[in-house]
Amino acid sequence: MKDFPAAYQVSEGSALSVDRPFYERIAAETGGRTLVDAFTVPIRTGRAWSVPAGHVFRIVAPEGPQVGDLNIWNRHDPRERLWAARTRQLQGAHVTTFDRLWSTLPFLRPLVTITADTLAHYGTDEYGGRVHDLLGTRCDPYVNKLLTGQDFHFHCHSNLTRAVMPFGLTEFDVHDVLNVFQVTGLNHDDLYFMRDCPAKAGDYLEFFAEIDLLCALSTCPGGDLSVPLWGPDARDPIEVCRPLAVEVYRLAPELTEGWRSPEVAPYRGQHGLHAEKGWWDKA
Repeated sequence: MKDFPAAYQVSEGSALSVDRPFYERIAAETGGRTLVDAFTVPIRTGRAWSVPAGHVFRIVAPEGPQVGDLNIWNRHDPRERLWAARTRQLQGAHVTTFDRLWSTLPFLRPLVTITADTLAHYGTDEYGGRVHDLLGTRCDPYVNKLLTGQDFHFHCHSNLTRAVMPFGLTEFDVHDVLNVFQVTGLNHDDLYFMRDCPAKAGDYLEFFAEIDLLCALSTCPGGDLSVPLWGPDARDPIEVCRPLAVEVYRLAPELTEGWRSPEVAPYRGQHGLHAEKGWWDKA
């Protein structure tokens, strides 16, 4: 089968061009880091936390395979948040080291850059599956009710909703996620599939915060996804649920010398409207 070129091409010096040596140094030179926050997210719960610009944070699988659903916002303006769909187009449906997670319009800038991924070796499996998924989204109680007729209150959407309430956010702020440690793809019927999580105890995905962030993570109630969640063979997967851990580090100052947070997109949002003309007039 021929490979068709990507629609969004990376050219030298463009916004999609990443300074790899800079992020390689951040990943490699860990001796000067200072741990400023660390906590565990128990099974079937969520937790939100802040990350200052220029810091790194890790999501760790401390006890073995477990999927986590990650939301990210601008700490000072939650209207700016992870835009999963555009990130899929600019980076890929699955992400790894040097990929960035992009924010919504009208901001459109990198929120984070991935600096380390212990599952980068996974590649593409025999079913076409890849790890760290942007192809799907969070599980939620609304779909569950449609499919099963039952109420379940600890889906990732609900876990994230509870997690962000102390920060003044609501269910309406919860958005499409990065599914950390989750392997997914599209089958021959072009339908979304999920398969068992490949993470081992100690595996992690690490991010560099490009701006001040608010993050929230849900430990998926499906656990490692090795148990069918819907259909005739579905059963409660609680025995394959495990916690996740988060670590936030301040970097040695010399590592970020000369770096600054990316500016928002330069387009200023006229959208063809001009004050001297009616809105119906063409530019």
